[in-house]
Amino acid sequence: MAQGDFPLLVERSAPGRIGAAVPQSDVPEVPLEQILPPAQLRGGPPPLPEVSEPDLVRHYTQLSHRNYAVDIGFYPLGSCTMKYNPKINEDAARLPGFARLHPYAPDALAQGALRLLSELETMLAEISGMDGMTFQPAAGAHGELTALLMIRAYFADRGEARTRVIVPDSAHGTNPASASMCGYGVVQVRSDARGNIDADALRQVADERAAALMLTNPNTLGLFEERITEVEEIMHGCGAQIYLDGANFNAVLGITRPGDQGFDVMHMNLHKTFSTPHGGGGPGAGPVAVKSHLLPYLPVPVVVREGERFRLDYDRPQSIGKIRSFYGNFGVLVRAYTYIRTYGPLLRQIAEAAVLNANYLLALLRPAFDLPYDRHCMHEFVLAGTRQKREHGVTTRDMAKRLLDYGYHAPTIYFPLIVEEAMMIEPTETESRETIEAFARGLLAIAEECRTNPDVVRSAPHTTVVSRLDEVTAARRPDLHWPIADY
Repeated sequence: MAQGDFPLLVERSAPGRIGAAVPQSDVPEVPLEQILPPAQLRGGPPPLPEVSEPDLVRHYTQLSHRNYAVDIGFYPLGSCTMKYNPKINEDAARLPGFARLHPYAPDALAQGALRLLSELETMLAEISGMDGMTFQPAAGAHGELTALLMIRAYFADRGEARTRVIVPDSAHGTNPASASMCGYGVVQVRSDARGNIDADALRQVADERAAALMLTNPNTLGLFEERITEVEEIMHGCGAQIYLDGANFNAVLGITRPGDQGFDVMHMNLHKTFSTPHGGGGPGAGPVAVKSHLLPYLPVPVVVREGERFRLDYDRPQSIGKIRSFYGNFGVLVRAYTYIRTYGPLLRQIAEAAVLNANYLLALLRPAFDLPYDRHCMHEFVLAGTRQKREHGVTTRDMAKRLLDYGYHAPTIYFPLIVEEAMMIEPTETESRETIEAFARGLLAIAEECRTNPDVVRSAPHTTVVSRLDEVTAARRPDLHWPIADY
């Protein structure tokens, strides 16, 4: 058996072994043939593994240890803000009054939950500089779609047939996808030499056809938009709306507010900035905050406070309608509420520590890698492995795979697309100086290996349960089952 390997459940199985003792049923047994059509009945029981409870628990516990998680080690994914998740958030989300609340409970029986939503809206509106919000969107891309649907409804009410959405060339890939889903054409604008959206190029395409600019600030290069006030003047000058992709909100928390920068609408990734475990497809929450002129278009229902009582308001004639069942991923909202109430006025220190950590790590790594934009970064930064590829034939992907041998998850690579051999790193505020320095030593050692022993990097990883996988085949033709037998 390979190192770190363990038996499959079918290999642990023994005939007749069970993991639980079920008492004899006192309900008269009805033959299945009287309940289901014969064609839908099995010819016999499925050949499932027969194992004891300890074997079952150990099997899945061993499987879980193969997953990398922020509770295990440093998770430097750029633009994903994989910060540590305080366990007090989990305790709050598991309070019976929240965890056991039925989603169809009437307003009168859900006053605690509605109060939490109302207070969370007030807090996030203050933090973002906005006037109101919806918690329905399930994640960031869903928030983008929601925001653009509201913008479309806003212009429809004004009788304006705007047809285009402007995005920078460094934008998240979901930005143009969301615009297309709303029926808009997408116009791309290049970045300038300092990594900002090129304001002069923006001015050339900002006209009465533009419905919105979709901007991330700080942008996906980890840089604050130095000409943001000029950008705001250009877009509002042609009557368009400005949308903020809030994926990088962690960098400016408590320091500057998007609403004060001129943004009309934004989404926030509560599972990033406000610390909820995420990855593997969920959970997530991408609430959308708006300025007052977009409030009528918020999805229904909206939480309304009337004295000391709260209710869900569905009577919103200009609303874009419902964009998700119930009221969003409520457990994520409870965790975000707990996080904000825990830190309170210290929220600013979160952003300051994130920016400090990122700039410190950048200073440690910049001698060994190329830096496409030589500026102080915000909460994340982008390096380039072009030197290693040019001089030693080692790619950024090779170095990311080799990093696994040093015990670290790889950072985001090959994004943003405008940086060749990109390596996007975000340490977050929750990592210690010792962790950051150890991670830097690992990457610097790999850079040295590229020079002295490039083959060991090109053939990495060497210590993982499986070696380098064919990622294209895995994505296009995934094999997700173990064939026990046909039944």
